[in-house]
Amino acid sequence: MQQKLQIGESGHLSDLIIGQKAKVMALHNENKALRRRLLDMGITKDVVISVKKIAPMGDPVDIELRGYELCLRLSDMQNIDVEVIE
Repeated sequence: MQQKLQIGESGHLSDLIIGQKAKVMALHNENKALRRRLLDMGITKDVVISVKKIAPMGDPVDIELRGYELCLRLSDMQNIDVEVIE
C-alpha cells in the first residue's frame, strides 16, 4: 500500500492518493514534445492539482487543475515534482 505524503512534504505527482492536493514545483521531462504538451494543458509551476480518481489497475490517474479534469499516465506523473498542501 502506498504511504500518504503529509502536508508540506515534497514528492512526485504519482505519489499522491485520492483527495490530496499539491502545488507543482517543477517539471523534469527529457521529451520536449511531452513537456510542451503538459505546459499547454496548464501544468505549470505553482498550479494546484488534486487527485480525483485512480483507475482500477492504477494507471491512468484523473487529476483536477484550473477548473477542469485531466487523465495522466503514472510514467508522466513521475516527472512532476509537487509539494502537498492538503
